Amino acid sequence: MRVAIIDLGYGNIGSIAAAFERLGATPVVTADAAAIGSADRVVLPGVGAAGRAMERIAALGLRRAIVGLTQPLLGICLGMQLLFEHSEEDGTACLGLIKGRVTKLAAAPGRPVPHMGWSRVETSDLSLGLSSGDYAYFAHSFAGEANEASLATVEYGRSLPAVVRSGNFLGAQFHPERSGEAGARFLGAFLGR
Repeated sequence: MRVAIIDLGYGNIGSIAAAFERLGATPVVTADAAAIGSADRVVLPGVGAAGRAMERIAALGLRRAIVGLTQPLLGICLGMQLLFEHSEEDGTACLGLIKGRVTKLAAAPGRPVPHMGWSRVETSDLSLGLSSGDYAYFAHSFAGEANEASLATVEYGRSLPAVVRSGNFLGAQFHPERSGEAGARFLGAFLGR
């Protein structure tokens, strides 16, 4: 199975590629719209800022290619946030594939921002490869709104979407490539295994 990892010139691409290789997939790191469109699965990775990421998508001419995909796409961390309509970070218009906004997390005693580390995920959707109580690794300062697209949640001052889906577009706020066995199960489910 060929997995196109969209190369926006930033992010955790190496660790994502290695995670898919461990599962027997063939990752291809690319910014070529044709290669992205012909892949079996597509990943929109993320580490960085929403405004800069959307600028890169525009500069590379990839918005239409991403929005028009019919095969499964997985947005990871910032990549998931880019699936929403708007991000408070940099006042950014995003891809609009998931309804709602991305807002900054509120810091509180015992709950610093960024939310960084292992947190419990809750879900009843067995198709994700996750079970309620699984721990996943998070590293983010912004999060989407929980809504009808939310398939899994994490508590961090409020209920946050840990996984969202709309049609063939799937997003994970956590980093499955860094989430051990639970992350491997999640990526395996994305591959259809």
